[in-house]
Amino acid sequence: MNNQKQQKPTLTGQRFKTRKRDEKERFDPTQFQESIVQGLNQTGSDLEAVAKFLDASGAKLDYRRYAETLFDILVAGGMLGDVTSYFYLEKGFEEEIKKLLLFLKGFTESERNKLAMLTGILLANGNISAAVIGSLFNENVVKEGVSAAFAVKLFKSWIYERDINAVAVALRKVSMDNRLMELFPANKRSCEHFSKYFTDAGLKELSDFARNQEAIGSRKELQKELQEMMARGDNFKDIIAYVREEMKKTSISEQLMIGIVWSSVMSCVEWNKKEELVCEQSIKHLKQYSPLLKAFTSQGASEIILLVKIQEYCYDNIHFMKAFQKIVVLLYKADVLSEEAILKWYAEAHVAKGKSVFLEQMKKFVEWLKNAEEESESEDEEEN
Repeated sequence: MNNQKQQKPTLTGQRFKTRKRDEKERFDPTQFQESIVQGLNQTGSDLEAVAKFLDASGAKLDYRRYAETLFDILVAGGMLGDVTSYFYLEKGFEEEIKKLLLFLKGFTESERNKLAMLTGILLANGNISAAVIGSLFNENVVKEGVSAAFAVKLFKSWIYERDINAVAVALRKVSMDNRLMELFPANKRSCEHFSKYFTDAGLKELSDFARNQEAIGSRKELQKELQEMMARGDNFKDIIAYVREEMKKTSISEQLMIGIVWSSVMSCVEWNKKEELVCEQSIKHLKQYSPLLKAFTSQGASEIILLVKIQEYCYDNIHFMKAFQKIVVLLYKADVLSEEAILKWYAEAHVAKGKSVFLEQMKKFVEWLKNAEEESESEDEEEN
């Protein structure tokens, strides 16, 4: 019998040591700040040396954890541009810009101008989103005109780098497109004041954009009210009076208005899903609302717009494809559409949507209109 003690099994393997140079040093904000400031002081005003220092330090210092401290140092030293290459810091970067814009009064006019131009470039390059503009709506910077003056430099820089269309897309993306009036105090918050201020500053394209946005907003409100009046069953006389008054106030043309009226009329009813039933339903519905359509087709151009709207609607809503000709004939009989407008639409004013289908539907009726027109001309000649 073997009296020797059996050795207990042991785990064997190789221990790996992490080299200190691969470890990220842990600092509190104060120590982090001291390390960055010390390094920046050594680089002096050489921006290339600054960039190299930041790149080298990024492997060792926890930029993500202390992003706010890093931005504060770079802002104070006028070196904000050097951090834009650190994409993983963009969220913190944007938040820092938002905070800066809240305290614009603490900067000199020269510093504000530089910051505005830089912000415009950052927006153009996509480093930050247009959401930062929301900070300019703060009452403290709005009431003394600081926001508006800052916005001039910002938008000039942004539009110079890109164009007004790119700016418009970015503003819409974060729902800032309808808030630009807030750059001014409440007593100056009008499209006229905005337009004059920015046009005088050389930003007519921004003025035109804001005016267009206000017009779109007004049209949406008008359509909403129109639909509510129809839903309540208000009489046509009151509806027509209201719409005409709004047209005067907002300078909406009859051509634009007939499109709004048509959309409102067609959206105030729940349509049947069966093609054979929706045709009958649409004729009954439009016969009821024909006086309203007639009130806003006093011009030939308005009639053409209405015909195109009907064509597009019947194409976009497939159950109405076979109803197009019947709708046009109904509105012709109700004196909403004239034969001149129908013939012009048929010959040249139609659009591509469903063109072959609708022209074929209208062929016999158009021939009848042409023959009726020729007979009328012959009768006139005989009388003369």
